Amino acid sequence: MVTIPPKHVMIDGTYLGSWCLLIATDEHHTPLAWQWCSTESQAAWEALLRQIPAPLVVICDGGSGVRAALREQWPDTLVQRCIFHVWMNLRSHLTLRPRTPAGQSLLEIGKRLRRVTDIDDAVAWLQQLNDWHTVYGHLTRERTYAKRRLRNGLWDSPTGKRWWYTHDRLRKAYNVLAELQRREHLFTYLTAGGPKTTSRLEGGINAMIKQTLRLHRGMTEAHQKRAAEWVLIARAGLLYTASSMPVIEKNSPEKRRPRFTAPDPGPVLYDTGLEVSEGLWLRSGWAGRG
Repeated sequence: MVTIPPKHVMIDGTYLGSWCLLIATDEHHTPLAWQWCSTESQAAWEALLRQIPAPLVVICDGGSGVRAALREQWPDTLVQRCIFHVWMNLRSHLTLRPRTPAGQSLLEIGKRLRRVTDIDDAVAWLQQLNDWHTVYGHLTRERTYAKRRLRNGLWDSPTGKRWWYTHDRLRKAYNVLAELQRREHLFTYLTAGGPKTTSRLEGGINAMIKQTLRLHRGMTEAHQKRAAEWVLIARAGLLYTASSMPVIEKNSPEKRRPRFTAPDPGPVLYDTGLEVSEGLWLRSGWAGRG
């Protein structure tokens, strides 16, 4: 367990088969802690964060589980949302070829977010986002109402409700940027330093683990987990203490076939079997001749 609070901590999860491996690294890309789980839940993230003292800044992808865990375990730590994941969220809502001028303009603002390098760029970007809302903000509030109600009680609408947002995907894309700015999770790297994406973790340690598993295909799931941990231990420079580390999960012992343990009955005194010594078969050739 880490005892000295690091300045910057980068956290991310990667799926290996049916398991998810949560990893935390410091500013030098050295693994600090890891946690196995089935999904990226709040409990799993809290188990990871409890192994590390609260840092100054944490860089994460911003899933719902990690946000709740950060509020619980590291309430005073500054948060930097991974800019690359923000861009991917915008792409999923707007696509790369929006049809409306509002969508095209918002997508261009999302592209400029990745090119912000100083405070002046950040101020200019925020002004562009504010100008967009001044012109197209009314589209994020427009509603469409269903015309009739079906026999099952639902409305004749895409959601089954009486009304829905007309430009729902545009509204979601704008809310991604607006909510991150409200929480001050967009430009922490400009004020407190540190990276602005988790790409070094995903393209570094995560890629090394997956490459190791690809080169050693055919391992059992338990063996794959031990191999992933070995990569983390080696990356952290702890190979000389690996033998003293506790093993949380042991491989199940090999099941052996039960052996026959009935006692030996010894020679048979009376039986229905026939033997040659009893002279019950005809012999041919020189057998038995004197």
